[in-house]
Amino acid sequence: MSSPTPKPAPCQGCRNGDQTDFRLAMAFQPIVDVQTGQPFAYEALVRGPEGQSAASVLSQVTEANRYAFDQACRVAAIECAVRAGILDGPARLSINFLPNAVYSPMACIQLTLKTAAATGLPTDRLIFEFTENEQMADPAHVANIVENYRRMGFGTALDDFGAGHAGLNLLAKFRTDLIKLDMELIRDLDQSLPRRTIVAAVVKMCAELGVTVIAEGIETAGELDALRAMGVRYIQGYLLAKPHFMGLPAFQLPPPEARAASA
Repeated sequence: MSSPTPKPAPCQGCRNGDQTDFRLAMAFQPIVDVQTGQPFAYEALVRGPEGQSAASVLSQVTEANRYAFDQACRVAAIECAVRAGILDGPARLSINFLPNAVYSPMACIQLTLKTAAATGLPTDRLIFEFTENEQMADPAHVANIVENYRRMGFGTALDDFGAGHAGLNLLAKFRTDLIKLDMELIRDLDQSLPRRTIVAAVVKMCAELGVTVIAEGIETAGELDALRAMGVRYIQGYLLAKPHFMGLPAFQLPPPEARAASA
C-alpha cells in the first residue's frame, strides 16, 4: 500500500517571518463585461478595519512582515467577498499579491486553498494579479509563480500594464491570462490620438497572444466609447463604480450613445 502524498510544508518565509497581526478589511470594485453588462470579476482592494486607506495599511508592511501581510490579504479578500455575496453570481474574485512574498508557489498557496474551501469559493474563480510597478529581484521566480498558478486553475493578471519597469518584456516573460491597462493610458483616450494608437496596438497584440485586456481607471463616457470601438471587452473605473467598503457595489453600464445623448 503506497503512502499518501505529503502536503507541501509551509515556506520558510511564512513559517519564520514576522507574524504581524494585520487587521484588514476589503473594498471591492467591479470589472464589467461591456458585452453583457454583468460583472466579470470584483477586485479586492485592501483597507483598514474601519475603512482606513490602502496607504495607511501598506505603510505597515516591511521586509520582515510582507509574507504575513500577503497571506492575510488573501484570506481577508476571500472571506470578505463571500460575506458580501460573491457566491450569488458567477463573477470571479481578483486578488493582488506580492510576488516577492512568495517563496514557494505550492507551499504559500496552502492557506489560500484552505480559506477558499472553508468559504465554498471555487478556486477556478480566483484571479491573482501583480503589478509591473514592483521591481522584481528574480523575474524567473515570478514566471514560475505565474506558471504554477495557471496549472492550479487560477487566472493570472499583470496590473498597471504600460506604467512600470519593463512593460512588453514582462508580458513576453510571463504570458499572464489578462493584462490591465494602466489608467494613464486610458485618461482622455477619446481626445488623444497617440494614446488611442498605443492602446489599439496593445489590444491587437494581446488578441494575437491570447491575452485578455482589461482597461482600468475609466472616468468618462468618451473613454468608454473609445475602448468599445477598439474591441476592449472588460472595463473598470469610477464611471461604473467606486470601490465599496465590505460590499459589492451596484453599477450601471452606460450605453454606447451615452456621450452623444449628454452632449
